Amino acid sequence: MLEHTTTWTGAVQTDTELIALGLRGRDATLLHDLVERHQYRLVRYLIYVLGRRDHVDDLAQETWMRVVERGSSYNGKSPFQAWLFTIARNLAIDFLRKKKGISLDSSEEMESEKSAPSEFLVSADPSPFELAARTEDAAKLAKSMAALQPIYREALLLRFQESFSLEEISKTVGAPVATVSSRIHRGLAMLKIHLEGGSHAN
Repeated sequence: MLEHTTTWTGAVQTDTELIALGLRGRDATLLHDLVERHQYRLVRYLIYVLGRRDHVDDLAQETWMRVVERGSSYNGKSPFQAWLFTIARNLAIDFLRKKKGISLDSSEEMESEKSAPSEFLVSADPSPFELAARTEDAAKLAKSMAALQPIYREALLLRFQESFSLEEISKTVGAPVATVSSRIHRGLAMLKIHLEGGSHAN
């Protein structure tokens, strides 16, 4: 775990500033520490975006490769995890476009429940979320989450699981704060309908 340190000028460096400095110097020990600290959340995030476990490990590995390659672009002024997820999201978008012809763009068409790609709807097979559930209530929630579109799953995960602020989510997904807030509210509304036994959101 990184700690605050004081430089020779007397200025206190924060965790994020130390990470930025280490990435610029391609510090192998730092990179190992970052992987240890963030790999679980990174994998979980990619599963929520893709809605499946397939290819997640490859995308996670490619994400870390990008972190090494583009480490100098991280300035330490924002949370590292938000920057990490932005890289992962861009890779996931490219993957979906190339393999499935699916977009995570913020157009109204994509945010319409009617346009949800069939591969993200509930199937007879348990979703990655259900498989990870440990209780009956958790399994029910996981099944309902799996029925949501990726953009809503992503917004709910970042807000309530990762505790990102609206501004941090906005930077991660490249959408205005108002759009992020709308996704969260719509996601919660649709989640409630699924939990109560409904099948479609208005």
